Amino acid sequence: MRIKGVKFYENVEDGVLKFAVIISTYHGKWVFCKHRERNTYEVPGGHRETNEDILTTAKRELYEETGALDYEIEPVCAYSVVREEESDEHFQEETFGMLYVADIKELEGELHNEIENILITGKCPENWTYPLIQPQLMKEAIKRKMVKVAEDALAFQ
Repeated sequence: MRIKGVKFYENVEDGVLKFAVIISTYHGKWVFCKHRERNTYEVPGGHRETNEDILTTAKRELYEETGALDYEIEPVCAYSVVREEESDEHFQEETFGMLYVADIKELEGELHNEIENILITGKCPENWTYPLIQPQLMKEAIKRKMVKVAEDALAFQ
């Protein structure tokens, strides 16, 4: 499967939301995560668990992946990632998630889960885990004026 695009929605049915992604800042800088098993960086986020509302998913993932203890979190919009089968462009799959922004005020001193470390920076990393998805989510949050960052904040390191 290859990624065909990212779409944004004002409303989607709650039951179709599978992921929460949280564009996060700490003292005016971006927060990115590095998973223990990868050499790339990503925006905090993850899968919704059974019987979990999507805001709870976002808060749980933000804590698990950054150690955020005190923060303000707001929804931005729903989004989807459209994938198509490389051998059959007529077969497409659309997966939905909820995009949030969080302004982190306090971080725990130690990470406890699958994240090896976090990167707090004024610029985006060059080595994204999801380079065709997460930069688009960040641009959408900025376009909607949900995060306040320097003009060059989407520049790569």
